[in-house]
Amino acid sequence: MTEALVVLTTFANEDDAARVARVLVEERLVACANVLPGARSIYRWKGGVADEREVVVLMKTRKQDWAALLSRLHELHPYETPELVALRVAAGAPAYMAWLEDALAPGDA
Repeated sequence: MTEALVVLTTFANEDDAARVARVLVEERLVACANVLPGARSIYRWKGGVADEREVVVLMKTRKQDWAALLSRLHELHPYETPELVALRVAAGAPAYMAWLEDALAPGDA
């Protein structure tokens, strides 16, 4: 079984999040991206504490695609220092995992 990852990132607005998510799916770097508006992020930034509305994006991919995804996200992401965190998937429904593999395979599907 392929080692799957869930990758998290955030954006300032839904349009940027959807634009980047679509590119990553089209380029087969992620099988799926869930765009979740309505987050409130409180974090340290440049000597202060920021409190901002953000959009969270959850992306599903394979460990073998992490380096390419990381590089492409840095090219596409509007933030100076984007959150890019990958979590290993301990287990997944066999049909979903097969779909993930198919969605990331090269080809016209």
